[in-house]
Amino acid sequence: MELNSIKPADGAKHAKRRVGRGIGSGLGKTAGRGHKGQKSRSGGYHKVGFEGGQMPLQRRLPKRGFKSHLLKFNAEVTLTALDQLGLAEVDVLALKQAGLIGELAKVVKVIKSGSLTKAVKLNGVGATAGAKAAIEAAGGSVA
Repeated sequence: MELNSIKPADGAKHAKRRVGRGIGSGLGKTAGRGHKGQKSRSGGYHKVGFEGGQMPLQRRLPKRGFKSHLLKFNAEVTLTALDQLGLAEVDVLALKQAGLIGELAKVVKVIKSGSLTKAVKLNGVGATAGAKAAIEAAGGSVA
């Protein structure tokens, strides 16, 4: 085998269909575009979502809700996650290093999900009413 004798497998390559090249090609004159109308013109076709003047779907549906751009700065931690962490004192930095919250998080709150067996002291971390009661019941505190 020589580099100059390599060629693609039979049927792998085929010539591009050239339209508008005379009567004999079978795709002359209108070049497969039919007669007249918007789709036959050069540069003329509708935009994405256009429904021929009918009110488009994305405008027929009601607008609903929004996503706050501040959400990326909020994070929540469960009681179970705190229990598995096994630290006596927990602050935002400790949670970030443990990978329980994202690097962008500024406001962190403990939620009552699961249970807590160890005493944990929270510094600069909020807690819901139920979570606060569970932490204090386990002998911990929320600062």
